[in-house]
Amino acid sequence: MSDYRYPLNDITFSLQQVAGFSRVNALRSDEVSEDLVDAILNEAGKLCEQVIAPINHSGDQEGSRIVNGSVHEAKGFKKAFKSYVEGGWGSLSGAEEYGGQGLPFALSAAVSEGVQAANLAFSLCPLLNQGAIEAIETHASNELKETYLPKMISGEWVGSMNLTEPAAGSDLAAIQTKAIPEDKHYRLFGQKIFITWGDHQMTDNIIHLVLARLPDAPEGVKGISLFIVPKFLLDEAGNPTTSNDVVPVSVEKKLGIHASPTCVMSFGDNEGAIGYLVGEENRGLMAMFTMMNNARQGVGLQGLAISERAYQQALEYAQERKQGVAKDRSKKASIIEHPDVLRMLMTMKSQIDAMRSLVYSAAVEIDLANLTEGEEQANHNERNGILTPIVKGWVTEQAQEITSLAIQVHGGVGFIEETGVAQHARDARILPIYEGTNGIQALDLIGRKLHADQGKGMSRLLADIESELTSIETETTLPDVMNNISLVRKSLNELDNAQKECLKYMNEDPVNATGSAYSLMMLMGYTIGGWLQIKAQSKVSSSSVMSDIQKSSWNQSVNFYCKHILPRTNSYYQAIMFSSTTISDLSLSSFSR
Repeated sequence: MSDYRYPLNDITFSLQQVAGFSRVNALRSDEVSEDLVDAILNEAGKLCEQVIAPINHSGDQEGSRIVNGSVHEAKGFKKAFKSYVEGGWGSLSGAEEYGGQGLPFALSAAVSEGVQAANLAFSLCPLLNQGAIEAIETHASNELKETYLPKMISGEWVGSMNLTEPAAGSDLAAIQTKAIPEDKHYRLFGQKIFITWGDHQMTDNIIHLVLARLPDAPEGVKGISLFIVPKFLLDEAGNPTTSNDVVPVSVEKKLGIHASPTCVMSFGDNEGAIGYLVGEENRGLMAMFTMMNNARQGVGLQGLAISERAYQQALEYAQERKQGVAKDRSKKASIIEHPDVLRMLMTMKSQIDAMRSLVYSAAVEIDLANLTEGEEQANHNERNGILTPIVKGWVTEQAQEITSLAIQVHGGVGFIEETGVAQHARDARILPIYEGTNGIQALDLIGRKLHADQGKGMSRLLADIESELTSIETETTLPDVMNNISLVRKSLNELDNAQKECLKYMNEDPVNATGSAYSLMMLMGYTIGGWLQIKAQSKVSSSSVMSDIQKSSWNQSVNFYCKHILPRTNSYYQAIMFSSTTISDLSLSSFSR
């Protein structure tokens, strides 16, 4: 079992050189210097490597449990979370008016990559808190903001998201939890399932954000409201006092992320759980999407992080494990000398490099949207809206392949729990399901992001990619870059034709057309990944953070990606071009036995 190493140089290069973090600085009144970024990420690396990573395996083995009606997390987690809070890590991008540090979201994401790679189960607690913070900050009254945000941003309290119910699943229109008005608050009655970190002992209070229906609410999603339901009610000074009527009923036994308590939560078993309306009555769906969009990019980042962790472990094992003989047959060889192992490792690495550049490019778009106004802001929001389902969907799909390959590199011992590598695959498996399955992400892409504006935003993205490829082509003299540009252009042309075909399908028959949605999402992911790899290759030779060996490694990564990974786009392209004659022909009888 290997130790985790925070990949500082790779993260810094992707953030600064590929994602264009300098564009954020250009719009800020106070510049976040490269020295400050380096200092923050160095310290974050120490926290992740020395405090959070060492309790990953033990937490997986121990899990969480309910004792006397409360969830108790695995040993060491409360102490690690205290270190996280005292270091101010959760408040990096928090609003300064509520005690946050006001630093860019993209920088906070770079810190989060390390936390998530070090311990995915642990990282889910601050991830969900961030989504809750954003929902409250965007939609709640000033009174609620002033009451809850300072403690949530500091990490003294954390938030949880309570959306799903036993009979609802992803269909939030079917939720049945009730909210009864009473004076200045509401009383909630109902049950929620799959609530990540729904209860624990790591903080003084837990701020549940709960979707529920008012007695006279209209049917469907138009009748959903959002409420703050604290675990402990507050006294006049804002301090937690008596318990609210909300309890964890059970903790789910899961395939992975064992140390993250996934709770069944019951609201109002007695007099009713007291809650406070966030935003307007029957407008909770809008606030819910604020939470979900934040979490979707966070889950995509988790896909990158767990892939990096699995790759590091596979690489170390391949370097140490002796099996077979060297090419000259003079000695036993490390298995990394075998071509098939090299293939697997570079399949992992090249995709991780592309995934990282995508994740940070999307994070920078969030910052740019927050720092601009009018048409410019709308353009950044549009771009981020297109990238979000790809970050969540494509990246977490790649995490399945990469964590599985990590087991394969280990051979038989990879299937043994003591090795630790199997945990990464088990933990990663939830990511395509979290925060809307990847099928739902694909529906969002083809529906809200392609069909809604008749492909205008998508066309602008493709035009920007082509413009940047042309610019790089004009400036470079490197043969590898020139060759790779031609390969990316082939996939870009496929994507252009495919998105036009998908739009035609959606205009003619939007139900059957969604059968192409997943292929479009994957085609976009691989193609955008190729474009970002070209950006990286055009800048890596001048990088000040990488050694010559690291520069060579990145060049090989780009070459491998373009020649071995990028051709996958053709299969998705063909699936889209023929989907009108296949998906529409399928029926329930197609699957009879």
